[in-house]
Amino acid sequence: MTWRGWPLALALLMLGACTSHIAPTPVPPLGPPAAWRGQADPGAAPVDARWWDGFGDPVLTALVEQAIASNPDVAIAAGRVREARASVALARAQLLPTLDAGAAGGHSRTVSAFGKPLDQDFLQPQVTAGYEVDLFGRLADSVEASRQAYLASQAAHDSVRLAVAGAAASQYIALLGLDARLAVARGTLAARGESLRIAQSRDREGYSPKLELQQARAEYDATAQIIPQLEGSIRRSEDSLSQLTGEAPHSIQRGPALDALTAPQIPAGLPSALLERRPDVAQAGDQLAASDATLRSVRKRFLPQLRLNASGGLAISSLLADPISLWQAGGSALAPLFAGGRLRAGVEAAAGQRDQAAFAYRRVVLQSLREVEDALAAITALDAQIVLARHQRDTLAEALRLATNRYRAGYSSYLEQLDAQRGLLTADLTLVSLRSDALTARVQLFLALGGGWTRPVA
Repeated sequence: MTWRGWPLALALLMLGACTSHIAPTPVPPLGPPAAWRGQADPGAAPVDARWWDGFGDPVLTALVEQAIASNPDVAIAAGRVREARASVALARAQLLPTLDAGAAGGHSRTVSAFGKPLDQDFLQPQVTAGYEVDLFGRLADSVEASRQAYLASQAAHDSVRLAVAGAAASQYIALLGLDARLAVARGTLAARGESLRIAQSRDREGYSPKLELQQARAEYDATAQIIPQLEGSIRRSEDSLSQLTGEAPHSIQRGPALDALTAPQIPAGLPSALLERRPDVAQAGDQLAASDATLRSVRKRFLPQLRLNASGGLAISSLLADPISLWQAGGSALAPLFAGGRLRAGVEAAAGQRDQAAFAYRRVVLQSLREVEDALAAITALDAQIVLARHQRDTLAEALRLATNRYRAGYSSYLEQLDAQRGLLTADLTLVSLRSDALTARVQLFLALGGGWTRPVA
């Protein structure tokens, strides 16, 4: 080996000696399952990017689109994307030469060698250029880290958009559920008002004891208390939905009732494809790639840096007949010999950040698989519960009709009718809650499957 090769060999030896004991922690491999545990229709279409249209409610569609366009969290995420794009441009600029221009001038009086004053007007314009040669790819790795961070910010922005869309859809479905519960409560209150009227009439005519009248009044008051509670919940739900859409609290327009909403078909898809369709998984993967590139760049700080410099200008003075040209060209090499452990600590910190990113990616993948399975399980369970709850509700409605007829005919006490009314109210409210939860579970499934997200073309 010639003497010219020794500096490079020495630098590589320094790099190996300083970083050989600093390596990222290996992450166990993670493979998605071959199929979902839940029952997904294999013939169903994949999630559409406008999945909220599948509920068949134009008001829901308008609210979701307004939330995506006006929600402050979405705007904040867009600002982070802009910042990350600027960071990429800044990192790429490090690969280009710098060019600066300057000028110095003024008027001075000095003493000549003969002891006489010497006045002059002078001007010295100058242009300076500098360029760092990326010998070992340290700057290129820095650019790659910035680019991956930019891609992660884009995925984060899309993830926020998807979360806001899901929150708006879920909140609107919950609002329709509260409306349905309020309608049930008002219908029950009207029925119990009729029972109270009958009890008052029977009490005046002496056909029933005073106890039945008091029971009818107490049951009427208990039902009446439900209405203001639901009205308060509706107001709070409207306020929350207003905030999601980027507006001050106001009344929310309603579309079709809860029963009229369409339950979208459960989309298909394989677990292996999930990793490419969720923006949060893509974000975690981009952050892992960025941390890898950062670690490579930090390791290369142990290697020499080569910088080229050049300058040129003119010396113009009233003492000179003609301007004098000035120029300089050269370069400098800098190799770290002792930094008190700062470089090694920087590599250790970058390796730790890479470990965090790697295990964060694994956590996000596991979480995404679990969310899909949980949503599928919820849909299956809720759909089965709705069938049973609907049958129970019909049975209790018939029982109430029979109990009312028996009470009016004097064949039974008011307690039979009262028990039947209570059972029917509970069944109606339960059925409304199950319908609302079943639709919300479908929203959660759309979100868990990525909401039809695809990475935009760079």
